[in-house]
Amino acid sequence: MWDVVMTAFNWLIDAGATVMLPVIITIIGLIFGLKLSKAFKSGLTLGIGFAGIRLILDYMTSNIGPAAKAMVENIGVELDVLDVGWGSIAAVTWSSPIIAILIFGILATNILMLIFKWTDTLDVDIWNYHHMAIVGIMVHYITGNVALGIAASIVMAITTFKIADWSQPMIEKFFGIPGVSLPTVSATSSLLIAWPLNWLMDRIPGVNKINFSLKDTQKYLGFFGDQMIMGLILGSAIGALAGYDLTAILQLGVSMSAVLVLIPKMTSMFMEGLMPISGAAQKWSQKKFKNRKLFIGLDAAVVVGNQDVITTALIIIPLTIALAVILPGNRMLPFADLAIIPFRVALVVALTKGNLFKNLVIGLATTTALLYAGSITAPALTAIAENVGIDIAIAGGALLISSFAATSLTHSFLVFLAFTGNLVVTMPIMVVVIAASWYYFEVIKPKQQQRSAAHVEGDTGDVPADQTN
Repeated sequence: MWDVVMTAFNWLIDAGATVMLPVIITIIGLIFGLKLSKAFKSGLTLGIGFAGIRLILDYMTSNIGPAAKAMVENIGVELDVLDVGWGSIAAVTWSSPIIAILIFGILATNILMLIFKWTDTLDVDIWNYHHMAIVGIMVHYITGNVALGIAASIVMAITTFKIADWSQPMIEKFFGIPGVSLPTVSATSSLLIAWPLNWLMDRIPGVNKINFSLKDTQKYLGFFGDQMIMGLILGSAIGALAGYDLTAILQLGVSMSAVLVLIPKMTSMFMEGLMPISGAAQKWSQKKFKNRKLFIGLDAAVVVGNQDVITTALIIIPLTIALAVILPGNRMLPFADLAIIPFRVALVVALTKGNLFKNLVIGLATTTALLYAGSITAPALTAIAENVGIDIAIAGGALLISSFAATSLTHSFLVFLAFTGNLVVTMPIMVVVIAASWYYFEVIKPKQQQRSAAHVEGDTGDVPADQTN
């Protein structure tokens, strides 16, 4: 019996992601109670999205690869890591042979944390589990240890759900979305830098007085913020820096415009395929956890359309390119993920209550961290992509791949380092940091809020100050 199972499993792996993905998603859908036809359609839609991503990636690498290599040689900047976009990295993640184990591990972690009341976030956004899974996949690849890979993804899950809990009040207050948390690692990860930096800026004389907002800025930048225009400009600029003639510059510009327009369309098929799964997971969870106030964990896409978020992102996008050129030691050339910078700054905006000055300072700090982490982990990510059958031999192997996702994210990068470093040193440090964060947000901060509320009540005369104790 075991031999039959292993034979079937090996056949599924050898068939490749375009076959494996529909099968895995169909099984997950059936577990959550979907009809076979609906579960299979979800899986097939996801497989089609993956196939589309591969086609676009091949098209992009054949166009941008030689140009990027020529540009790097022409201007003398060593940017040999190409940002191929989060959708491409997600395709790598979902095609891993251990993805099913990791997804069920993340889901089980969420359920257990809910049972023991360690979290109030019910994460029904199955699609974004890939942010937690990719860390386990990379740890498994580096160490060769499946158990460490699973443990890394579970640690990602635990910390992600807690960050979602801790950030939920500011999301509800700023964006006006009650009862919702955002356990999307690509968004919450920025808070690891934003929280301490915001605290520091609030305590610097002069700086803590700066508070301005330019909510109407995007009406002037909106045209240039459009994805197809952005692709045209960036592609043309790369062509010009590569020393191409006018015809080749325009051809590259249009090609890159096409990539930035088509990648979101293909990745939307991923989300379309998982929407029925997420809906079934939500219904299943509500049946299992009655009479309990829970935050429904949704994709951060529900807040990126906010005016302050878009304004901040449109300003940071060109500054990101400048950072890539001037930062010493950076190897990543930002490209495909420039369009999803709103996700990276969304919760920063909520934290600062829309203070554009703080948004830009913190946004650039988080972007700097993304570029360095992406540069460091690019060799491993490239090797994994090749290992699962995705051809990313850009410019004859002269360039590596990365993105503003995966282990470029600060949260993911730190967990990755903890599990791939000297475990005797890194694991205790990780445990201490997580425990300290937990204690601050679960014990110290609630007490501070209670004292603040009591002080306000005393000032308003509702409760005498000497009776608040």
